[in-house]
Amino acid sequence: MSIQVSQLSKVYGEQKAVDAISFELKKGEITGFLGPNGAGKSTTMKMITGFLPPTSGQASVCGYDIVKQSLEVRKRVGYLPESNPLYYDMYIKEFLEFIAGIHQLGKASSRRITEVISITGLEPERKKKIGALSNGYKQRVGLAQALLHNPEVLILDEPTTGLDPNQLADIRQLIKGLGTDKTVILSTHIMQEVEALCSRVIIINKGKIVADDQLSHLQQHSTGNGYIQVTFGEPAVESELLAIDGVTRVSAVDNNSWQLYTNEVDQVRKNLLQFALINNRNILSLQSNSQSLETIFREITKGSTANS
Repeated sequence: MSIQVSQLSKVYGEQKAVDAISFELKKGEITGFLGPNGAGKSTTMKMITGFLPPTSGQASVCGYDIVKQSLEVRKRVGYLPESNPLYYDMYIKEFLEFIAGIHQLGKASSRRITEVISITGLEPERKKKIGALSNGYKQRVGLAQALLHNPEVLILDEPTTGLDPNQLADIRQLIKGLGTDKTVILSTHIMQEVEALCSRVIIINKGKIVADDQLSHLQQHSTGNGYIQVTFGEPAVESELLAIDGVTRVSAVDNNSWQLYTNEVDQVRKNLLQFALINNRNILSLQSNSQSLETIFREITKGSTANS
């Protein structure tokens, strides 16, 4: 595993910002790390990257302990914090040369700087000072510094802040490409970004992990209503559809098409196919409509208030 977290906690006075969380992430996985403001997301990421010491528990990155081998961890992690601290008086290339020196890239610096300027789309602005850049391009500079040393793990806190739709598409494609051979943690409040990029979702609330699952599984097995829209080759009767195990209510689209509402989309799909087989019914089309991640997130974290 690229990242292993076991019973990790961070306490400030009497407040538990992070409360004994555990999870493991593997290479080639983009994981959405979500939670309300004050839930403990940024604190967790800062502990994993070595910026904050944990109060208790353990974590390792690529086999290196975050406390005992902090320098080795930092060599293997690219981190874009939410605040995206930059030196505004530096030119883009000058700043990246400075970062390359910190990572001791040596003779590889020039080639690598050229590469990250290209892949993050900074080429048109490369001769400007960072302070003269738009917010979107400043965000790209932050991403470039996180990628510069070609880390095995990327931790990105709100990486698409300030990007216009075109820039958003470019950075989304870049992150998706990076996720094929790196471990990526993506923290964002934009649920569409998570749905577009992440295969797995971890939701933290009040310092505790309240959901950790594959995105598709979470959407299809959440407590709220999804539905299945089915079109039969002949008219169906409402009462017989309501009798299918797991269907909570039905709605007619036309004589032959129905929406079957359910809390268990996968299971009802199987039950529906069995119903059609037993009753010799032709199914012409079958579509599932799972809950949006935003709806699931709101249900799981309902009643939360930011406290840090």
